[in-house]
Amino acid sequence: MGVEGRDKVKALEAGAQALSGQLGKTVQRLRKAYNLSLSELSEHSGVAKSIISQIERNETNPTLATIWRLAQALDVSIERVLQGAEDEPFLEKSSKGETPILVSDDGKCRLAIVGWIKTVEWLQWYLFSADPGGQLASDPHQRGSVESLSVLEGELEVEVAGVIEIARAGDTLRYRCDRPHVIRNQSKKPAQAIMVNILKAAVME
Repeated sequence: MGVEGRDKVKALEAGAQALSGQLGKTVQRLRKAYNLSLSELSEHSGVAKSIISQIERNETNPTLATIWRLAQALDVSIERVLQGAEDEPFLEKSSKGETPILVSDDGKCRLAIVGWIKTVEWLQWYLFSADPGGQLASDPHQRGSVESLSVLEGELEVEVAGVIEIARAGDTLRYRCDRPHVIRNQSKKPAQAIMVNILKAAVME
């Protein structure tokens, strides 16, 4: 093997080392972002805790299968695990036309789903709007669920299990939504609010 060959091998080794180091930093950053311990990530991914520790410390070159398991456990693509610098920002855009809209039975209330699909099983948020006289009646969500309604414009009335409260622009109502609940616009003007559903909140007694 000539000098050129040896230099090429060194270059490849240096590149692999740099990629491995980047991978370790990314895995550690994502693990901490999800507030996972090494043991928890090991349980979710099926990769030994010691191997994950070695990856994060850049002490091993993991196989593609190992990287795939970690990516699946961290809910990201392999490309995301291998990409960019540690401080590269996450920036995602959804256009107005891509935002799904739910409409109430009376056609006077609309829920624009602005929440992230990845959190839909435990956290949902919407842009809620109601024409005068509009009403949104909802069945109970799972036990312990809590809904938060922050009024941006107009006035809204919320009824939960026979209890009624009114919120105006700037007010926020929080209530158990694991029982039938209704949001109404009893005023003569349109109303708008941000609605957040926490589906795995602690049960409120």
